[in-house]
Amino acid sequence: MITVRLKPGRDGPVRAGHPWIFSGAIADVEGEAEAGALAHVLAADGSTIGIGYVNLRCSIAVRLLTRSQEAIDAAFLHRRVANALSLRRAVLPAGTTGYRLLNGEGDFLPGIVADVYDRFVVCQYLTAGAERLKPLVVETLATLLTPEGIYERSEGAVRREEGLESATGVLWGTEPPPLLTIQENGCRFLVDIRRGQKTGFFFDQRENRALVGALAAGKRVLNGFAYTGGFGVVAAKQGATVVVSVESSAAALHLAQQNWQLNNLPQSQAEFVRADMFVYLRQTTEKFDVIILDPPPFIRRRHDVHAGVSGYKELNRQAFLHLQRGGYLYTFSCSQHLSAAEFLQTVLLAAAEARCEVQVLRQLAQAADHPLNIAHPEGAYLKGLWLRLGGCKR
Repeated sequence: MITVRLKPGRDGPVRAGHPWIFSGAIADVEGEAEAGALAHVLAADGSTIGIGYVNLRCSIAVRLLTRSQEAIDAAFLHRRVANALSLRRAVLPAGTTGYRLLNGEGDFLPGIVADVYDRFVVCQYLTAGAERLKPLVVETLATLLTPEGIYERSEGAVRREEGLESATGVLWGTEPPPLLTIQENGCRFLVDIRRGQKTGFFFDQRENRALVGALAAGKRVLNGFAYTGGFGVVAAKQGATVVVSVESSAAALHLAQQNWQLNNLPQSQAEFVRADMFVYLRQTTEKFDVIILDPPPFIRRRHDVHAGVSGYKELNRQAFLHLQRGGYLYTFSCSQHLSAAEFLQTVLLAAAEARCEVQVLRQLAQAADHPLNIAHPEGAYLKGLWLRLGGCKR
């Protein structure tokens, strides 16, 4: 194990529980710091901060695994994963067969994501340190869950920044079928874990889908950026009279149609539109009782903030104009570089430009199986607002 010593006065955040140490906080490194190697982290006075893994090519140079002096071995991983599994069993609604089991820093395992899809597990190992821990994690998941198979979807910008290539394929057991079926909120969903976004399904919106469904009876619903139709299916199952699902991906929209049929919903109450949501809102003259906006991140890097904020403002402005008086808007941002307060301010400006009176009923976030380390605000990536339209001055 190598030793990383911090500069004087730079240990405050990590002593408070933040799991990241940036390169600028490091005074020196003793030993050969290969990417992903375990590091004993010391404060400037020599006292122990904890143990983490290091990658000096990245701005986040160390990610802490523990603030104690303990072995990072199979027993350590077993304790961490067993604790995560215990939490999910406590907080997930009965009958839920798809959920997030490991949420990186939120479960004190930086860079490691594991989603359960009934009898299969899909994993992402996003950092060099997570890559080194992969065999132990796979062994632990196989022991605790006894799944049919464990599949890897390690892709994306974080791995590239860490100097890693994408990695996909079977890690343990059997290969998953082309489509898996999961259950949540009394609905069934087909999931393509090989080609779908992230690991195939957005479990972080489970509680927000239930919220939409609770007030959907008798309503006309517009499901924007519908992906595979999650919000729309739950709304229809709870009594929505019409659901219009708008999605730009043909493959995702086709799966949304399959999910509608899988839940035995009336075809006469559904409309599936392949379109860009901005274009759809500008062209349609329809009004809705409920609108859901769950777009991909408009801000992927810090220098995209200005353009991204403009996009969120215009999208929400258009949505207000297509909402019936007394209607509900559920609007979201998953852009990590936009805070909840900044998102609220952006939607406020959209309401002002649309000349609408709007009530905030609740601020929304990711579901409980996506826990947040209280010292790691960067993990609060999903921001949402449940809004009610009082009226607009035309």
